[in-house]
Amino acid sequence: MLISKELEQAINEQVGREFGASMQYISIAAYFDSEDLPQLAAFFYRQAEEEQMHAMKFLHYITETGGHVRIPAIEAPKDSFESAEEAVQLSLAWEEEVTRQINALMDIAVRENDYLAQDFLRWFVAEQLEEIATMSTLLRTVQRAGDNLLLVEDFLTRNPLPAEENEGAET
Repeated sequence: MLISKELEQAINEQVGREFGASMQYISIAAYFDSEDLPQLAAFFYRQAEEEQMHAMKFLHYITETGGHVRIPAIEAPKDSFESAEEAVQLSLAWEEEVTRQINALMDIAVRENDYLAQDFLRWFVAEQLEEIATMSTLLRTVQRAGDNLLLVEDFLTRNPLPAEENEGAET
């Protein structure tokens, strides 16, 4: 087996968190759908797909290294929001937390001298910079727009954020 029990358990937990993030983004997308904001809804539906792809990358890594996949229970996502800003702020906070989680996985891989895992995790480390930058830009845009979210819709139409440009990225 090419993966330690500690790293296997930690990555299994991350699989659950990535699936949970996907569900949270679906919930946020549905909120924007209900507010008749199709560009924001589409952005978060794509984010949900991306998080599911991340979960699958982790899942495949576990099986490829001889580990056993154990997907943990996933907490129900928040399903109501007072504002677009609240929904986007939640997304940014989530991506900051995921960055800490990915760094913790890398800490385990480094401590164990697991070079395969370090190489695998580097993609996620770089991905988190993009995720935080994207959500930070979206949050600032929502804050600047205030109550006129049609400005955000227009912004997303004219300026695809990095996550949207990479939706077909390699898995």
